[in-house]
Amino acid sequence: MFGTAGVPLTATDRSSEGGVRYIRALNLGALEIEFVNGVRMGEEKARKVGAVAIEENVALTCHAPYYINLNSREPEKIKASRDRIIHTARISQILGVRSVIFHPAFNHDDSPEVVLARVVRELNLVRETLDAEGNDVILRPETTGKGTQFGDLAETIRIAKEVSGVLPCIDFSHLHARTNGRYNSYDEFCEILNELAEGLRDRWVKNVHFHISGIEYGLKGEKRHLVLKESDLCYKELLKACLTFGVEGLVICESPNLEEDALLLQQTYLALRKQG
Repeated sequence: MFGTAGVPLTATDRSSEGGVRYIRALNLGALEIEFVNGVRMGEEKARKVGAVAIEENVALTCHAPYYINLNSREPEKIKASRDRIIHTARISQILGVRSVIFHPAFNHDDSPEVVLARVVRELNLVRETLDAEGNDVILRPETTGKGTQFGDLAETIRIAKEVSGVLPCIDFSHLHARTNGRYNSYDEFCEILNELAEGLRDRWVKNVHFHISGIEYGLKGEKRHLVLKESDLCYKELLKACLTFGVEGLVICESPNLEEDALLLQQTYLALRKQG
C-alpha cells in the first residue's frame, strides 16, 4: 500500500482524522502520522483516529520525534531518547499502528561497532519495557541520509537481527544520498532487497516499510527532499525490483508534493505489475 508522510497537502481538514479520510478519498492506503516535533496526541484522540482508520481501511504508522540519539554523550539525553520511543509506541498501540519509525543515533567520533553496541543495548531496554506492557508495536530504525548519522543498510539490518521486535525502515532516497549517487539502478535496488531478504527472511519480506522521495545530495549526503520528477532517483527501477522480490507492506512518500508523488508511485507500480 502507498501513502503519505503526514496529512496530504490538499486536504481541507488538517486533523489526523481528516487526513485519514482524505487518504481514502485519494484511493491511497496508508498514512504515517508525524510526531517529529513531539508526541502531541492524547489517548482519547488516538482512539478516535484509530477508529476512523479502521472505518476507512487505512493503515497507520508513526514517525517518532527527531530528537532521538541513542549514542549521545549525555546519559540524560539517552534516557530521554528511550522515553520518546516508548511514548510514541504507547500512543501507536492505541492508534492501532503496527510500526514506529525513528532515526537511531549519531556516530560522533565513535566506531560503527561501538555505536551499534550502544544502540542495540538501548533498544533492548526499550523493548523490555514495551514487552512487559504487552505492546507489540514494531520498532523500525530508519536508514539515514548522512555519514554522520548511524544507520547505513548493514547497520540497520544488524539492529533488526540483534533486537527482537525490530525491523528496518528502508529509506531508499537516504541510501542514494549517503552514498553520493549509488543505489539507483535496478541491479543496485535488487542488491539492497537481496541483502535484506537474506538477513531477515520472511518476517521482513512480508512486512516491509519503505520511504521514497526525490532527494538532493552532495558529498556529505542528504540536503533536502525533492519532487520525484525533479530528482535523479530512478523510482521505476526501484518499483520493478520490489515486484521482482515480491515484497509486501507499505511505501510512504516524503516528497514535498506528498500525495502527488504517492499517487505517481502507486500508479507506476500498478502499471508495472499489470505488464508482468
